Amino acid sequence: MTRTLRIASVNVNGIRAAVRKGMLAWLDDAGVDVLTLQEVRGEDVHLEQALPDWHFVHDRALAKGRAGVAVAAREPLEIWRTELGDDALDSAGRWLEVDIAAGDTVLTVVSAYVHTGEADTPKQEAKYAFLDAMEARLPRLGPLALITGDLNVGHRELDIRNWRGNRKNAGFLPRERAYFDRFTAPAGETVTCVDETTGTGLGWVDVGRRWAGEVDGPYTWWSNRGQAFDNDTGWRIDYHLATPALAATVTDYRVVRAPSWDTRWSDHAPVIADYAIG
Repeated sequence: MTRTLRIASVNVNGIRAAVRKGMLAWLDDAGVDVLTLQEVRGEDVHLEQALPDWHFVHDRALAKGRAGVAVAAREPLEIWRTELGDDALDSAGRWLEVDIAAGDTVLTVVSAYVHTGEADTPKQEAKYAFLDAMEARLPRLGPLALITGDLNVGHRELDIRNWRGNRKNAGFLPRERAYFDRFTAPAGETVTCVDETTGTGLGWVDVGRRWAGEVDGPYTWWSNRGQAFDNDTGWRIDYHLATPALAATVTDYRVVRAPSWDTRWSDHAPVIADYAIG
């Protein structure tokens, strides 16, 4: 029997702040079955207070008040993993896999929060190390898998309004974008990446780009500087990356942009997709 799962992902920029600003009113109306969160910036008790009727798993960052990822669902979550790479990798609070039963099948959902990075600094090297580990992990996730979250890279020029002015900035560096060239190229195919390297495609589908087509955005994050939100000068850095078998089940996709700057409860917009699986 086919079941439609509505999966939403959002960087809440602090779960307590998001709740104070109106997140729960949105969630009450959204009809979400599975919710993935990034930048939780809190403890389990804060998630319990924010999501009293939900089951959740949470991996917090080692540094208090930073990062943190979670997956919440209407039904109990029994199998999850947080390992990504070796012990030297800075992945605490940044990678959480959960297996969810859907009929006779199992869907793996990941909440990921990739480092912001900073060009030509150790922060950028930490980001590349994380992306390296992610690239190694993707082929091992199984036929029905979904990576959601704030991946902090605009893959193409369509994904950033001011792409010309950001070509030397973290989030739009050629080397970062090349990972996404490989993630989304057909599995096993040799691909020439934007940084002029070659690699092997992994076959994942960027659900947002497939659904929206060749258009600007739709953006998912806006700087708090100036009039970025009002002018829609944004970045599309929050993703649903699905295996081909899962991507084939998508029946709807949308970015829930707030109607005005003062009604936002995060600087990111929720990204929602419906998957007819089972």
